[in-house]
Amino acid sequence: MTEDESLMLLKKGNNLYLKAKKMLGDISPAIRKNTALNGQNPYAIIIACSDSRVIPEAIFSAGIGDLFIIRVAGNVIDDHQLGSVEYAAAHLHCPLTVVLGHTHCGAIRAAISGHAEGYIASITDEIKKAIGDEKDDLKASELNVRRNGSLIQNAFKEHSELSGMKVTGAVYDIETGNVEWL
Repeated sequence: MTEDESLMLLKKGNNLYLKAKKMLGDISPAIRKNTALNGQNPYAIIIACSDSRVIPEAIFSAGIGDLFIIRVAGNVIDDHQLGSVEYAAAHLHCPLTVVLGHTHCGAIRAAISGHAEGYIASITDEIKKAIGDEKDDLKASELNVRRNGSLIQNAFKEHSELSGMKVTGAVYDIETGNVEWL
């Protein structure tokens, strides 16, 4: 599958999700058995926030084995996330990585307010690098997505086995369910 075909499936899945009243992805016993016996074959890597309102499989109408999901508050990137992207791209042949931010993000708001302590500060400090003095949380989310997408691209530009992987960004609106592609 190409990166364009992967992106088309994600967009189509989000359109289905916008009209759905229940999860649409295949979560059947048959697909569980198939992936257990034959392994996974995800068509996209999604780096999403840990926010419980952001469910990539639902947002993209995907089922078991369709998406390789990496979740961390603020959808920030460090070596752990890069290792996961590298694995999915190199070994599972995922042609597309999406950094998925969202509206009303608590990590973004914490970075904007500057009131984060403990381990949370490691997340907000990374977000601050992306957003600078931006105070609008939607614009800040977009800036954060773009920076993390760039970090991924820069990390793998020397890896010939990942040269075909496309990285793109998007922001999920938790009120409407729509994904805005950047």
